[in-house]
Amino acid sequence: MRLLLRNRVLRNSPPNTALLKSRTRYYTTKNEFEPLRILFCGSDEFSIASLLKLYDEHQKSKEVIKSIDVVCRPGKPTGRGLKTIREVPIAKVANKLYLPLHQIDTFRAWEPPKPQGQPINLVIAVSFGLFVPRRILGGVKYGGLNVHPSILPDFHGAAPLHHILLSGCKFAGVTVQTLHPKHFDQGKILAQTPSPGWEHKCSTVPELLGQVAPKGSDMLLDCIKDRLYLAGTDILEKVQDDETTKIARAAPKITPRDRHVDWDTWTAEKILRRHQVIGPLWSSARVNRDNSYERRIIWSTGFELCEDAPEVRLPARQPMVSGFGTPSQSVYIRTCDNKVLRIFRIKIEGGSQADPIQAALRASMNDSITLSNDSSLFRFPLSSTRDVEKLSKATSSTKGVE
Repeated sequence: MRLLLRNRVLRNSPPNTALLKSRTRYYTTKNEFEPLRILFCGSDEFSIASLLKLYDEHQKSKEVIKSIDVVCRPGKPTGRGLKTIREVPIAKVANKLYLPLHQIDTFRAWEPPKPQGQPINLVIAVSFGLFVPRRILGGVKYGGLNVHPSILPDFHGAAPLHHILLSGCKFAGVTVQTLHPKHFDQGKILAQTPSPGWEHKCSTVPELLGQVAPKGSDMLLDCIKDRLYLAGTDILEKVQDDETTKIARAAPKITPRDRHVDWDTWTAEKILRRHQVIGPLWSSARVNRDNSYERRIIWSTGFELCEDAPEVRLPARQPMVSGFGTPSQSVYIRTCDNKVLRIFRIKIEGGSQADPIQAALRASMNDSITLSNDSSLFRFPLSSTRDVEKLSKATSSTKGVE
């Protein structure tokens, strides 16, 4: 016997969306349901929340989830001399729960486990980082599922939480989709936070993670209990494609380039937000008198918007110091939108974190520093993005420039 459910896959989807069309789905009844033997692929706190939710259901009902095998990437060497192995967070959780753990860096030539001699019948990948290939998905009865912390196709990519905050977007949501055999974030949407999402009121990634992780894990478990994955066994069908994702906001991996301050175009608000979301930003400063060499300047403690700064007549990206040599000494920099930021401490490539002037002196950047007679100006010639690009093309020996 088969049960006809109309539009079941769209129950949590945003209304009036062009991506999801009304359609009829057929699902098997409970008598035809096979308990799940899950291959769970994950890495971080977001995926750990989903794993814990599935584990609780596994403990309660073996008829729903019979087994869970965990896959993650191997630990990476870190620290001085690369002698310390930094374990992937989910590995520790899997070991604590006594779940079978498989650590791989590639699916090539790797075969999924067979718990109790039976094949895996569902793959779940949450914040995993590796693409699950067609070879694996095609050999799994129920295909694969993915939990993504955005309302797809918006903010598709590896770093949705970062880009939600960087864009100033005030709303957040989660999506459960099938795993596509060729592309990330282009599977069939099975469940989704109704658009525009909830107002998150977060300013940092950990804060936003604290909201989306439990909501994503709840939505995943609901999809499993409602057996929505049974509509996803045809892994070649697309709900999202290159055209729909093209018009949506992308969320690519954060790179050092994203931390490079463009003083010519970045407003004070953008600079402050970037530091809060992705950590210390950096710029480059010219060292030699002929401007042929650059060093990276890391704004290690960030900036503070200063309303009571002394009048700044210098162009944007030209720092100045007020009260040099006194307890009230402060360093400022003007932004392209005529706002003033206070600088506390910096780190210059090859040196240690210190007061801006002291850090420059320790790094032997004397040619880059000139104090006026009244000790009011701090001549610290920062480079623009255009300068950096020109210099990096002109010489292969440039250091500290991405």
